[in-house]
Amino acid sequence: MSERLTVRKTHKLFIGGAFPRSESGRTYEVHDATGSFLANMSQASRKDARNAVLAARKAVDGWSAATAYNRGQVLYRIAEIMDGRRDQFATEVAAAEGCSDAEANRQVDLAIDRWVWYAGWADKIAQVLGSANPVAGPFFDFSVPEPTGVVAAVAPQESSLLGLVSVVAPIIVSGNAVLVVPSHDRPIPAISLAEVLATSDVPDGVVNILTGDATEMMPWLAAHADVNALDLTGMEPGEGATTTEREAAGTIKRVMRPAPDIDWSADPGIARIRFFVETKTVWHPMGT
Repeated sequence: MSERLTVRKTHKLFIGGAFPRSESGRTYEVHDATGSFLANMSQASRKDARNAVLAARKAVDGWSAATAYNRGQVLYRIAEIMDGRRDQFATEVAAAEGCSDAEANRQVDLAIDRWVWYAGWADKIAQVLGSANPVAGPFFDFSVPEPTGVVAAVAPQESSLLGLVSVVAPIIVSGNAVLVVPSHDRPIPAISLAEVLATSDVPDGVVNILTGDATEMMPWLAAHADVNALDLTGMEPGEGATTTEREAAGTIKRVMRPAPDIDWSADPGIARIRFFVETKTVWHPMGT
C-alpha cells in the first residue's frame, strides 16, 4: 500500500459566526514545539479586523440585552462542548506548547473549568459590582454595572488555550462582544475553540478570532471609534503596545495594559469582569 499524501490544512478566521479566508489571501506557517510543520494559518488584515468590528457591533446589543441567566447557560454550554472534544484540545496544546500529555490535559481541564467558573458569575455581577446608595431625599439611587461594548483583545502568547479562555470569558460574560488575536505561534487551539463557539449557543459576532500579527491590527483597532475598550494582556511591552495605547487615547478607550507574566492557572478573581463593565447610576422617586 502506497504512503498517503499529507493533507496540509489552512485554517481560516472566525468572524460573525463564519470562517472566512483573510481578504488579503495571506497565510503563515505554524510549527509545533519541535519545529515540525502543523498547518497554514490565515493572517488577518485591517479589513478583516474592520469586518470583525462590524460583526461585534451588530451582535453586542442583543447579547447585552440577554438575561444574565441566559448568558451563564451559554457559557456553560461552551464548557460542555469543549469537554466532548477534550482529547483533541489536549493533543493540540501539547503540540503547540511542547508540554507533557499530563500538563496538556491539566491545561485543558482548567480551560473547561474556567468557562464554568465565569458562567457561574453571570447572574452575580450586578449584586457584587452594583449597589443601592443612600441619598438625601425621597429617592432610590442604584448603581448598576453595564457592559462596555466592543472589546479588542490580545490573548497570551505562551498559553495557547487557558490564557485565551481567561481573556475571552470575562469579557463576554457581562454582555460585551470581543474580537481577539490569539497566540501568533500557537493559534491552532484558538481555531478549535472557534469551532466550539460556532456549534454552541453563542450568538454570531459575540466572539471573533483574528489570527495573525497583533502589532499590525491593534493600533488600527485602537483608533477605531466603534471599539470601546482594549485588552492588551498578551501584547509584548514595547513600541507596538505604546503606539496602541497612544492611538486609544484619541477615542478615550479604557485599556488593560500588557501583562506578560500572569499565572493563568491561578484563581482569576473578578478583576477582569470589573474592568470591562461601566457603572450607570439611576435615581428614582420613592412611591407614596
